[in-house]
Amino acid sequence: MTDHYAVIGNPIAHSKSPLIHTEFAKQTAQAMAYEAILAPLDDFAGTVQALIKQGYKGANVTVPFKFAAYDMADQRSERAFAAGAANTLSFTVDGIVADNTDGAGLVRDIQINKQCEFAGKRVLLIGAGGAAEGVLQPILAAKPSLLVITNRSLDKAQAMLSKAAATSTKLQAIPLAELGDAAFDIVINATSAGLSGSPLAIPDSIFAPDCLAYDMMYGRETPFMQQAKRCGAKAADGLGMLLEQAAEAFAIWRGVRPNTQALLQQLSL
Repeated sequence: MTDHYAVIGNPIAHSKSPLIHTEFAKQTAQAMAYEAILAPLDDFAGTVQALIKQGYKGANVTVPFKFAAYDMADQRSERAFAAGAANTLSFTVDGIVADNTDGAGLVRDIQINKQCEFAGKRVLLIGAGGAAEGVLQPILAAKPSLLVITNRSLDKAQAMLSKAAATSTKLQAIPLAELGDAAFDIVINATSAGLSGSPLAIPDSIFAPDCLAYDMMYGRETPFMQQAKRCGAKAADGLGMLLEQAAEAFAIWRGVRPNTQALLQQLSL
């Protein structure tokens, strides 16, 4: 018997998740199939229910459905609850169980694959949507000295910080237009601007010497990454995060965590 899984999004054609999970299944000898599904913007819930009726065991969720995935779940993990968003759904006899592996994937990629510790660093998180919500608590758990959330809409950034767990990290919410000359050691773009190739209205001064500029988008050099490189920063896309969060989701579904290193090297070629 082959168990079926999928990634749901809109757009979704660019997704490498089917390739990644297929390789994970081969590596761990799991009988499973995985595909990409384009959901209508106005009927994510209908898409999920159709998969459940077809016997699917679970799904990953990407832009723009992470809040909708959280809302329709019957049960939520602590990580999903802290984020208020979900990227991993398990379809069980007890209903839909939501989890969020984005933050674990991001922190693992930056600290292990990129060898850049968060502890004691000044961190700028750009965006206040589902992607940003998913990584907030794991970043705080890694103990940066400062975390600034910037967004076009200040109230969304402030709302994110209001949900942050008690921490020794200094927290601030600043509008994009008012970043001024503040400089950061790690700058993370959690917006979807890279999908459309749109530049971000951010000053060059945010990139401190030896800064890591990390875009959660992957598969292309985004305007954010190009700007960072011009400013002397080390730029990275979110391919490693994709792999690490996928490995976390795979472990939830199958009870075994695949090795990501060989596949990361293969996909980075």
